[in-house]
Amino acid sequence: MIVQIIAKRTLRVFWDGHPQARTPLQSWFAVVSKSAWNGPADVKEEFGAMVDFVADNRVIFDISGDKYRLVVRVAYSHKRVLIKFVGTHADCDKIDARTV
Repeated sequence: MIVQIIAKRTLRVFWDGHPQARTPLQSWFAVVSKSAWNGPADVKEEFGAMVDFVADNRVIFDISGDKYRLVVRVAYSHKRVLIKFVGTHADCDKIDARTV
C-alpha cells in the first residue's frame, strides 16, 4: 500500500508565492506518493541526509538544497503523510517542528 499525502493544497499555496519551490516540491510529492514506508528507516533510506526526525512521528525534509523545509507527520501504520508546515529555511527556524 502506498502513502497517501494529506493537505496537498498547502504545497500549492506555498509555491504560488514562491514559484522557484514548485519543481522541488512536486518532485518530493512524486517520490513520496509512490512510497510504502513502514517506519523511519524507510524514510531515511529513501531521502538520506535530507531528513531529520523529531517527536510525534514528525519528519523535516530539506527541499531544494535546504532553501525550503517541509514538516510532515507520518502515520506509518495507516500509510498517511500529513503536511504540517512548508516554508523557507528561515521560516522553519521560527517554529517548533515538534508541535506545529
